[in-house]
Amino acid sequence: MDKPDKLYKRSHMCGALRAENIGETVVLNGWIQKRRNLGGLIFCDLRDRTGLVQIVFDEDAPRTLFETADNLRSEYVVGIRGRVRGRASANSALATGDVEVFVSDMIVYSEAETPPIYIKDDDNADENLRLKYRCLDLRKHKMQRNLRFRHAVAKLTRDYFDEQGFTEIETPMLVKPTPEGARDYLVPSRVNAGLFYALPQSPQLYKQLLMASGADRYFQIVKCFRDEDLRADRQPEFTQVDLEMSFVDADDVIAVQEGYLKRVFRELLHEEIETPFPRYGYREALERFGSDKPDTRFGFELVCVNDAARDCGFRVFADAIAAGGDVRGINIEGGAARLSRKDVDKLQEDIKVYGARGLAWVRVGADGTTASFGKFLGEAEMAAFTELFSGKPGDLILLVAGKSKVVFDSLGFLRREIARRFGLLDDARRALLWVVDFPLFARDEENGGFSAIHHPFTAPRAEDIGRLDTDPAAVRARAYDIVLNGVELGGGSIRIHDRALQMKIFEILGLSRADAESKFGFLLEAFRYGVPPHGGLAYGLDRLVMLLLGEQSIREVIAFPKNQTAVCPVSGAPGEVSREQLAELALTLE
Repeated sequence: MDKPDKLYKRSHMCGALRAENIGETVVLNGWIQKRRNLGGLIFCDLRDRTGLVQIVFDEDAPRTLFETADNLRSEYVVGIRGRVRGRASANSALATGDVEVFVSDMIVYSEAETPPIYIKDDDNADENLRLKYRCLDLRKHKMQRNLRFRHAVAKLTRDYFDEQGFTEIETPMLVKPTPEGARDYLVPSRVNAGLFYALPQSPQLYKQLLMASGADRYFQIVKCFRDEDLRADRQPEFTQVDLEMSFVDADDVIAVQEGYLKRVFRELLHEEIETPFPRYGYREALERFGSDKPDTRFGFELVCVNDAARDCGFRVFADAIAAGGDVRGINIEGGAARLSRKDVDKLQEDIKVYGARGLAWVRVGADGTTASFGKFLGEAEMAAFTELFSGKPGDLILLVAGKSKVVFDSLGFLRREIARRFGLLDDARRALLWVVDFPLFARDEENGGFSAIHHPFTAPRAEDIGRLDTDPAAVRARAYDIVLNGVELGGGSIRIHDRALQMKIFEILGLSRADAESKFGFLLEAFRYGVPPHGGLAYGLDRLVMLLLGEQSIREVIAFPKNQTAVCPVSGAPGEVSREQLAELALTLE
């Protein structure tokens, strides 16, 4: 064997060998997956990011080589030279299963202790353990595949937008703190003691400045930061595909995005998706699906029963209508036999998180109909309720009463949760759609003020501008969200390019002229010198890759993600700093 300070320059990747390589002498590098000693023969699986191949040592080889092979353990890193031959017993489960490599020489680059997790896709290790030993977790075939796929998405993204006339331009990572809906990550300035940078929540202001600069079409794959509570599809730092276009309306932006997604699905998943995607108005999406991110792969659409409930004998329904609320429901076809009373009780508990006080039900039977509120309704009234849902024997109707938002959120959850239980969420089916005509503002019920649904730079629809003074809550935004299977992939809008209109929006949002100038003065200054009509969109790259791969968490497609408490399990960040470092930044800790 060669000395361990030497390097074998590989001729092939482990997963690339096939029957046509039989007879060739090859050089491979990788990790030992496992070793099997059958007496006169030692078999090992050698792995790199492309896959694994079986390598073989026999007792007729040099003694030192055979002895070294017998001492190999999982995760030893080796280089081998040998001849490819056909396997006596082919392994159809492996891409390399027709061949093996008969080893004539080997280098052991490094030994390995027993790893705390198995290097295999189905190890079922605790996620915290996986994240702590991420360098081991990333050796798994699935994780290598995920990272390569993410790379492919990023490459295709750059290629596509370049072909569409976009220029990739980097925007600053140290920016001025400006409220955009979530808390900023702040960075203290040493040079300017007492002042702070913020890490960008998005490049929104800078990309609008680029449109004012004549860049015409900008894009960027960019890191963004938001200090918010985490979920399976959220991280404190995340990656956006960010873009902006000049002299466009919403149809122009949407057309470019549909071309992008069509190409992603065709080239990376070998699927053809139909364009244009359906468009749903915000109100229609809520009233039919209970969500502004509707999943249209299955039915269970919402039915409004306000007219029937207004004067019915069930006070819960009637009082909800009298208070300006709603009564709506969904018909679970065949649900009477599939969801027990205990199941319905559990669903009732689940929707309390959305503010629902209860869940009413109707079971339609061949011999009659029963309902949780049946004693309050006459036979004719019950038949009328059932008819509204086109109920037939075997159906289960679920109803929620209360404030409109509570009703929509609860039923939106119920239809998707029941679809999940019934196996109706087919990941092989791609239900892509746009949601448009969002409200521009949301009213704060506590103080009566307004906040921006998307952000304060979204333009109102032209026909609604007159309502800004009289009824801001009725003003619709020139905004659009792209949704895949009930999950928002991205969103954008046509922006305000008129200084006076922008100041009016700030006024409605409760920002004084002084506050607006202080926070956004550099954008408003640009508006003085000619700004083109412009609009754009941003995708969450992590979420896009997650959905395309069918993963349930974006942590599965990020190399070194944070955990549920925003901690990096690998490095332990965030960490303490010394008093000396704090003093340099003119900071003290209480």
